Amino acid sequence: MAPTTAVRALAFHQPDTALRVTELPGLDRLSDTERECCVRLGIDEVRADATLSAYDLAAGAAHRALGEAGLTAADVGALIVIEARAPQTLMSSTATRLQSQLGADRAVTFSVGGLGCVSLTPALLAARGLLAADGDMDHVLVAHGSKPPTPLRYRHPVTVSGDGGAAMVVSRSGPIRILDILQATNGAYWDLFRVEYRDRPTDQWREECREITGYTFTLAAETRHRLREMHRRLLERNGLDPQDISCYLSHNLSTGAFRFTEEALGIKISNTCFDTLRQYGHLGPNDILLNLHAELGSGTLAQGQRAVLLSASPAAAWSMLLVETGDGAATHYL
Repeated sequence: MAPTTAVRALAFHQPDTALRVTELPGLDRLSDTERECCVRLGIDEVRADATLSAYDLAAGAAHRALGEAGLTAADVGALIVIEARAPQTLMSSTATRLQSQLGADRAVTFSVGGLGCVSLTPALLAARGLLAADGDMDHVLVAHGSKPPTPLRYRHPVTVSGDGGAAMVVSRSGPIRILDILQATNGAYWDLFRVEYRDRPTDQWREECREITGYTFTLAAETRHRLREMHRRLLERNGLDPQDISCYLSHNLSTGAFRFTEEALGIKISNTCFDTLRQYGHLGPNDILLNLHAELGSGTLAQGQRAVLLSASPAAAWSMLLVETGDGAATHYL
């Protein structure tokens, strides 16, 4: 068993410009049903800046994360970039571009993705594996820039996506210990949501659901089952009871999605998630990082307390992270 890894620093790069959901471009072209669903998600506004690319957002967060950790680019043993949903160019490498901009010349560099909102999990699994396999490596930098692939930020009937970058330094020690990581996938839903883009101008791109009932009923039923089983397994293999968990943080889709998760697991999602959902909307893999950062900032997650971070994607993929605050001397194992 590999020794536990930890989050040494978290940082974000958010646009200054806020866009009210009631003023979303293209909202007037939606059906009455779609518009009503959009404004009832529990999202008041999102951050949006057309001058910032997904790369710009990731790079801004990465620079800040190194500063928060008190590190230089030369200290980074590995750089993992979570892929944008719509890269600016084909055949180029965003990961090595960021490596060059940071000056992280000695870092093992690559990208991960393909799981939508859950794509943070393979990044953390890779970071854990690198630290366990290489005793000379101390720090892994993970970065992602979240930007919707289409001009219409509303994904019917799911959420509204904003712009934002997030980065984290994963190390052998730090104020947030990552005690366990679970991930599950089901390829039956690989194209439940998709954007047809070949031979289409960007302004005609639109995210479409192959089958609404497949999302609202079939996938919902499987998500309920998957989350319950993963929650049971997470607690069981770490020798914990439900009362040992002080806080549950979720990815941000809608208030309805929060209520669904609460009912499925018999838990209470932190109010922090409702606040960030209202202010930022959905930020893909960055959601749970933003919520964890906000929860720690509120002071409600005390030293030595544990939190479970949940995420799900219509890809379909599901993940759970077990974290503990404090950098005490106790040894933990994954």
